Amino acid sequence: MSGTRVAALQMASSADVAENLAQAERLLGEAAARGAKVAALPENFAFMGLADADKRAIAEDDGAGPIQAFLAEAAGRHRMMIVGGTIPLRVAGGDGRVAAACLVFDDRGGRVARYDKIHLFDVDLPAAAESYRESAHVAPGREPRLVDTPAGRLGLAVCYDVRFPELFRRLAAEGAEWFVLPSAFTVPTGEAHWETLLRARAIENLAFMVAPAQSGRHVSGRLTYGDTLICDYWGRVLERLRAGPGVVVAELDRAAQSEARARFPALRHRLL
Repeated sequence: MSGTRVAALQMASSADVAENLAQAERLLGEAAARGAKVAALPENFAFMGLADADKRAIAEDDGAGPIQAFLAEAAGRHRMMIVGGTIPLRVAGGDGRVAAACLVFDDRGGRVARYDKIHLFDVDLPAAAESYRESAHVAPGREPRLVDTPAGRLGLAVCYDVRFPELFRRLAAEGAEWFVLPSAFTVPTGEAHWETLLRARAIENLAFMVAPAQSGRHVSGRLTYGDTLICDYWGRVLERLRAGPGVVVAELDRAAQSEARARFPALRHRLL
């Protein structure tokens, strides 16, 4: 197989931004050493606080701040494109809520894309004593985003977005060859749906899926599911890390993907 190597990073982020950035730097260095040209961090990689509201206190202005500076510097230092999970960015003229922004930096450290998470996790989990209201502190994004990468055209999505196949279909229609899904899945929903949803979005769109995740117990007591994985356009799991901090790396073989799309032209058969 020949293709471009990409990495997905798994973390157990805390409420200490400096500690989280140090962990991210170590994992990014490992990804670069293993030949990755693109590396993706999980959702909330730089901060998971005691309460959801805490993200407001560490939010940055768009284009300035220590977390954004770290991402830019790390991308340039490792000569590797970085998909920066999500970070909280202040929303100008808003109601105090922040954007859950996924920022992408090229291998020279220049920012090339921003995607704000569209679908927010406002749920009461069935048969579990867990309730979430992400929209209390996060303002939803409005526009899908794609970006050209060394591994092909990338469609950006975050965590709960995976339950909305119309987003991925639109990204595929606009040329996405692979998707990234930085996540912090709960344990109940992860056990029930994580792998199934990721492989379904890949299969439906004949696209690679790269899903970096949070894994472990956080300062709030919340448990995240982990199981960072990379799967191919046929839904086959190429690499995965079930639990704990670490890095998975896989090659995205675009030539094989192109042949599969030509021989099995489901994307061209769409009528709706």
